[in-house]
Amino acid sequence: MRRYLLSFVAASTLIAALVACTGRDHAGAEQPARAGNALFKEASVTVPAQAEAPVPGSTSLAPLIERLKPAVVNISTTTVTKHPRGARRQVPEGLERFFGLPPGGGEAPNELRGQGLGSGFILNEEGFILTNHHVIKDATDIRVKLADDREFSAKVIGKDPLTDVALIKLTSPPRDLPTVVLGDSDSLRQGDFVLALGSPFGLSGTATMGIVSAKHRGGVGTGSPYDDFLQTDAAINPGNSGGPLFNLRGEVVGINTAIISPQIGQGIGFAVPVNLAKSLLPQLKSGGKVVRGYVGVSLSELTPDLAAAFGLPAGTKGALIQQVMPKTPAEKAGLEAGDVVTSLDGKPVESSSGLSRAVALVPPGQSLKLGLVRKGAPKTVTLTVAQRPDDEASIGREDWEEGEASAEGSKSPKLGFKVAALNPEAARELKLPPGTSGVVVTDLVEGGPAEQAGVARGDLILEVNRQPVSKPGDLVGLVAKLKDGDMALLRIRRGPNHAYVAVPVGGRK
Repeated sequence: MRRYLLSFVAASTLIAALVACTGRDHAGAEQPARAGNALFKEASVTVPAQAEAPVPGSTSLAPLIERLKPAVVNISTTTVTKHPRGARRQVPEGLERFFGLPPGGGEAPNELRGQGLGSGFILNEEGFILTNHHVIKDATDIRVKLADDREFSAKVIGKDPLTDVALIKLTSPPRDLPTVVLGDSDSLRQGDFVLALGSPFGLSGTATMGIVSAKHRGGVGTGSPYDDFLQTDAAINPGNSGGPLFNLRGEVVGINTAIISPQIGQGIGFAVPVNLAKSLLPQLKSGGKVVRGYVGVSLSELTPDLAAAFGLPAGTKGALIQQVMPKTPAEKAGLEAGDVVTSLDGKPVESSSGLSRAVALVPPGQSLKLGLVRKGAPKTVTLTVAQRPDDEASIGREDWEEGEASAEGSKSPKLGFKVAALNPEAARELKLPPGTSGVVVTDLVEGGPAEQAGVARGDLILEVNRQPVSKPGDLVGLVAKLKDGDMALLRIRRGPNHAYVAVPVGGRK
């Protein structure tokens, strides 16, 4: 089922209430509890040593809310969208009032102004405020309103779209700013109570309470490899974006960012872990953006099927290298497609997303040591991290292209597809570089093992069980050696991308 998230961004004057999608890369690696506060003066909101958290049902949260609310702000933004020259259009009948025009129509204005609403929280007396990137994205004017109704203008200091984190600063901060304490999101446990403060639907100073429903949620929104959300059932709505998620010691543990659409599910909200934000603050303050580490590999999760196909013990955890990009640190260090990364600098790798986030936080130029399994044998590789290219998000992410080969070929009934030789015509159709060899999938059995595993018509099969194939007979011969219940490990090329796909012979029993 497709997920839709409510993003709390600038609303156009054409729309009464905006519900758009948001969700960004998160490089949430483990950080010290106070790592980010070294950037700023010690926050003025303090908690006595060994303070006991108030427990719902036994005491009121009013004293805690009264203490925290002054440091939570309402952020309103203005965006201006200009129409290209000659693009002014007649306003449809019935929509005149949205453009300030009298009934009867007229031309739309040269520019369209939109208003946005969000939240944030004050980090220090200098007027630095943490919020979401999507709250201030494309803003031409930013206004910050405090809990006591004082209002100030602000400017953007740094922003990171990949994690949806932004740092802004009051242009003329007063001397008596209330501030927050940044906590430790790594220490949170599922079931811990949390408190969200913000301005849902413009209702400033709203407090809602819930628990930490889950941690390390990825695949939310755009599903980048850096996603590492906290999930909470504390009510979050449009306008809460950028606001703080507190623990009951009064420390910020997250930045409220998104919710799943109410049409799909309620009580499912997501927050950027504060340790992630703390790791980014130095770069946001000094350079206005985040520079990430990059090694140049395409990763996937090591599923049980893939682990079995690679002959790894059940329960093996790690990240599977699907493709090594040319002229990158990974290629120079000798990493290969099919390597399974099991550790990074001695720490176990639990997933591909965890590895991506950890590498992203390694400064360019620094060395790291990868422990991996290659063809069943352990191996250690040391490489020097490069800077992530600005367009790296597009590397290996192009839509896989489907092609058609008309040549007759051989069937693989055990796997449920038909292949043909890669002739020059098919190679041109599939936009393959010269010298590419393999066999082309020309047909699939509907609902068969290959189709269920993700094989598509037009895929180029390069290997079967780590053995290269250059003609249909090669594939048929290798598959013939397999019996029902075995796993066929196919290496596939689709467009510019390579991937390993595990196909159960004869289908699942």
